[in-house]
Amino acid sequence: MPLDPTATQLREAVLASPRAVAAHDRNAWVGLFAGSAVVNDPVGSAPHTGPDAIARFYETFIAPNDIVFDVAHDFAEPATVLRDLTITITMSTGARVRVPMHLRYEVVEEEGALRIGYLAAYWELLPMVAQLMGTGLAGLRAGVRLGGLLLRNQGVSGLTGMARACTGIGGAGKRIANRLCVAAATGDTATVTELTGHRDTVRLWSGAAVTPAELTVRARGLRQGKTLAAGRSVTVSADLPEGPALLILDFHPTRNRIETLRVHTGIVAS
Repeated sequence: MPLDPTATQLREAVLASPRAVAAHDRNAWVGLFAGSAVVNDPVGSAPHTGPDAIARFYETFIAPNDIVFDVAHDFAEPATVLRDLTITITMSTGARVRVPMHLRYEVVEEEGALRIGYLAAYWELLPMVAQLMGTGLAGLRAGVRLGGLLLRNQGVSGLTGMARACTGIGGAGKRIANRLCVAAATGDTATVTELTGHRDTVRLWSGAAVTPAELTVRARGLRQGKTLAAGRSVTVSADLPEGPALLILDFHPTRNRIETLRVHTGIVAS
């Protein structure tokens, strides 16, 4: 019989990941993922597919560092958990950076258990690198070590795959997201309709479809918070009249046009 997990069960399946990271337990962390799972961290870089690739990702980016999760909100939708957080990374050289982030976990059933089928980490690579270099010699040494680990564990393709995260929708996408948030906050239905592609309906709130006018009514008074551009996506922390929300805007592969908009509001209490 297919599993029908509650929001709390979904979140518990996901919380095993930061616990394994904190314990530096490679086998436990890799074992949380389904056999065909994909890790895209950060979104925009080359994805890591399957247990061997995910294990190499762990050895490169997690094993050498201490990582602390500071979570503002968790959201759960059907088969999905989203986290609004900041992580603090202390490198092996002592350099420390804080990285604003949104995480999206898609959870699947495999052999009667809940496992992570897809992990997407939305964060900005270039500001993190600038922050790391700003820590001085310790940051420089950490960067050199990371480059060596990338080459050793993932080859030249690992370096080029990570570099892909430096491209994407960037500032242009953030400006569009800002316009959308301002329009929704002020009740500007015409601009919301324009920015969502003049579609009759917009898919959001657990897959429900609403019209741009309905979206504008529900989001009136929206307060925009942390806004991140990763790959061809922009994610936004927001406060709506009904409570905290996480917006994910996915853009066309080559045009500065919103293709999908998802608004997640299903808060999971700690």
